Amino acid sequence: MKEKIAQLQQIIDNSRRIVFFGGRGVSTESGIPDFRSQDGLYNQKYKFPPEVILSHDFFMTRTADFYDFYRDKMLALDAKPNAAHRWLAQLEQKGKLSAIVTQNIDGLHQMAGSRIVYELHGTVHTNFCRLCGKFYTAEDILNSTGIPTCDCGGYIKPKVVLYDENLDMDIVNRSINAIATADTVIVAGTSLTVYPAAGLLRHFNGANLVLINRDITHMDGKADLVIHGSVGEVLSQIEIR
Repeated sequence: MKEKIAQLQQIIDNSRRIVFFGGRGVSTESGIPDFRSQDGLYNQKYKFPPEVILSHDFFMTRTADFYDFYRDKMLALDAKPNAAHRWLAQLEQKGKLSAIVTQNIDGLHQMAGSRIVYELHGTVHTNFCRLCGKFYTAEDILNSTGIPTCDCGGYIKPKVVLYDENLDMDIVNRSINAIATADTVIVAGTSLTVYPAAGLLRHFNGANLVLINRDITHMDGKADLVIHGSVGEVLSQIEIR
């Protein structure tokens, strides 16, 4: 591990256009559960499987059940940025980080101070009435009961990309451009099994592909450096200079 940390330090020192591609594992150290680990949401027992609950069809047909799960498991509004979020914000301030491309919807990167963040799957912090378009905060949703309803009577929907919904193509194109022009991409805290998000990495043609994750992924054999460990613990050992 010590040798790999030293190798990562050298990569960071020699890089000028770093892109960070992160998943749920980046936020687990902030107390937000992941999906696919042994204790993740997909291995817990609910009336419906989480991947069904978090689908467009379920939202449209069983909206009250959707919001029961959503408030309970997706709105971690007390969570604070961890060491990984803070390190990335400092790397951006130093001018070495071009962008963060994230599959997370918790807004912790922005809370830590990062400015260029492409949220592939949307954010819990933006919610709109489906009828009139009025904006509502995540706190409004958390403090509501049943189906959150606008003053106009319309249902409110989070700006979160559910299963069977399309990604925002503007966000996708910005992410592709950042990855394609990066000299280093750090992939962290993701199983790389969720598409089309994981497929964006095929646009990387730079020098260093770094993978930091607790578990093995199908990309381990293609990365220039693989570190199995906690994202925050690994990154906090790297000096930004």
